[in-house]
Amino acid sequence: MADSGGAWLVVGLGNPGPEYAGNRHNVGFMAADLLAGRMGGAFKRAARAQAQVLEGRIGPPGPGSRRVVLVKPASYMNLSGGPVTALRDFYKVPTDHIVAIHDELDIDYGTLRLKLGGGDNGHNGLKSMTKAMGPDYHRVRFGIGRPPGRMQVADFVLKDFSSTERKELDYFVDRAADAVECLVTEGLERAQSTYNS
Repeated sequence: MADSGGAWLVVGLGNPGPEYAGNRHNVGFMAADLLAGRMGGAFKRAARAQAQVLEGRIGPPGPGSRRVVLVKPASYMNLSGGPVTALRDFYKVPTDHIVAIHDELDIDYGTLRLKLGGGDNGHNGLKSMTKAMGPDYHRVRFGIGRPPGRMQVADFVLKDFSSTERKELDYFVDRAADAVECLVTEGLERAQSTYNS
């Protein structure tokens, strides 16, 4: 068994495969990829779970940094709970040291909200995680807004960001990655006061 040494499990939620890469539902993967770049590493296939993982540190160099296992489940969104639970058990990470980065329909595009615990609001990735380990993990919720007109939610989340949205997407994903770093290194209250826009 790996020793977590107080590690955090940071999970970007999304669907694997190039056809999903630009989807609204994959914003968690986008933030995880950005964090991986900041950590100076590359994702590798996990031996113990259906997931891509990267172990490293985030935050300022020195005692302020935190050990992090960055995760992109390689299962589909609605099966995320299995890989996350397997990695939680392997690294011995308490549930309140798990962070899920995910898209959120009920928040305006680009707006962030951080919280600990709560419902899944119909999000299949959160539903799977909560079913597997209970609701008491952190969420970094990335607003994608509601579908226009009569478009179905499932169609909306599995479409790429619009050309207008893409103009600011990099900035917002960067902010989401900043929020994760702040949450892990400085705590939820500080992260909420800085990033809950």
